[in-house]
Amino acid sequence: MWDTLIITPFLNVLLFIYSLVSSNFGIAIILFTLLIRLITHPLTVQQIKGTQAMQNLQTNERWIEMQKKYKDDKEKLAQEQMALYKELGVNPFASCLPTLIQFPIIIGLYQTIIKAMATTPLDLLYLEQHIYPGFLKIGELIPLNSHFLWMNLGQPERVYLPFLPGFGIPILAVVVVITTYLQSKLMSPPTSGDPKDQTAQMTKMMNLYMPFLMGWMAYSLASGLAVYFVASNLFTVGQYSLLGRVNWRNVLPFQSKPAGNKPAGTMVKTSTTTTRKPAKKSQAR
Repeated sequence: MWDTLIITPFLNVLLFIYSLVSSNFGIAIILFTLLIRLITHPLTVQQIKGTQAMQNLQTNERWIEMQKKYKDDKEKLAQEQMALYKELGVNPFASCLPTLIQFPIIIGLYQTIIKAMATTPLDLLYLEQHIYPGFLKIGELIPLNSHFLWMNLGQPERVYLPFLPGFGIPILAVVVVITTYLQSKLMSPPTSGDPKDQTAQMTKMMNLYMPFLMGWMAYSLASGLAVYFVASNLFTVGQYSLLGRVNWRNVLPFQSKPAGNKPAGTMVKTSTTTTRKPAKKSQAR
């Protein structure tokens, strides 16, 4: 089932793109990443709506009231929260769905890259069995050109310098950590600043741990997967920018606040008009 639904389609699409870009496997992975982002765009829109709904819920009077009323009864609080979710039509898991879908894609892409770079006769036989009949001429594509920039896409990426013998610098893994962190910060909605805000605390933890998780995978697995991570992060930031959902103030602390948010109590001068009364005529004695 996994091969039928994930590996075989991924292999065929990835090799088809590879055949169109002059046998450049790195460019094929980047274009494949763009294709994945386009296919999952409706889920991204759903994620944005779910995040916005949860953010709006934090200012709901009933939500705030139940937080105070049932602060010592977690079970009752959970029941009241679920009832309010149902009444308002809010899905608390809507913002997590695209992230959960990403993990099978990551695993499938890693296995696809390894299987596409077949080197042994057994690997070639396995690869040929997973190509749709009449779709690709596998004999013209194999062996794949696995080199992209300075990397071998089938191996973990390292840069070896003459003055550091025996030690490779994982430049791409560092780029994965940086871009994943920037993506998570830019996509995080503004928080209330309340230390008891569970949503804000969860977001903060995800922003901290997820970049290191992705960086570790980029460090230890095939560099083709790291190329996918970097491309996916950049495409996601661009996607959210086009949808107007990038919070630049999370990474640019000196950015000015949007116009129209005037502090309470600000005095605003209003123009006054005066009318001139006609002069009284002097009466003749």
